[in-house]
Amino acid sequence: MNQYVTGAVIKELREKHHLTQAELAEKLCVSDRTISKWETAKGYPDISLLEPIAKVFGISITELLTGNAVSNVNVSANMMRSKFYVCPICGNIIHCMGEAVINCHGVLLTPSQAEETDENHKIFIERVEDEYYVRIEHDMTKKHYISFVAALSYDKIQMTKLYPEGTSEASFKMNGVKQIFFYCNRDGLFGINVNRAIDGKENAYDDIEERRKLEQAAKMLFDELLAGESKPISELTV
Repeated sequence: MNQYVTGAVIKELREKHHLTQAELAEKLCVSDRTISKWETAKGYPDISLLEPIAKVFGISITELLTGNAVSNVNVSANMMRSKFYVCPICGNIIHCMGEAVINCHGVLLTPSQAEETDENHKIFIERVEDEYYVRIEHDMTKKHYISFVAALSYDKIQMTKLYPEGTSEASFKMNGVKQIFFYCNRDGLFGINVNRAIDGKENAYDDIEERRKLEQAAKMLFDELLAGESKPISELTV
């Protein structure tokens, strides 16, 4: 354990709850002198007292140890307020709709802050019937890969877990999806609104068919060049 409750935290919580040292001592079955020692950094509460202390102040033991009390005022928060916590050690992904204190493998996690996509993290979104097909142009090696892709609407989240040496793509039911997020194990969280096709540039999805034709024509040309054929480029049909 690399953190322990401090006297300053106990004093702050005690005063917040309008308790005297004697009143807190009575609730914990210790002397008020003991409370004074804690608050003046002349001693620490025994580990067996952590749960009773947290119970008195109405917080979790984790909140007590970190000194950060969590208060979720908006209990009706929708999925668009989602936060993603990712453990840097095991890659564990925790989704939360509000404030939280989360530890994994002894590490106090902070919510990942989404950045705009860039040249090294390009995302392509296509409409395929009633789904969004999402493809991310990114390496998928054992050391550098996309960990997950998530689609958020106001009332639901859809998440696809990706793995090293796999494909960096996913499909989601459209159903009011507003944002797409994905996580790079090296560079962190990225996000984009679904009404913006590629890398934050305003662009509709109407050019998908044209792009496919261009890609097909380029492939035909490349294949012919490899085969050593002498067919003029002007004869290619786009």
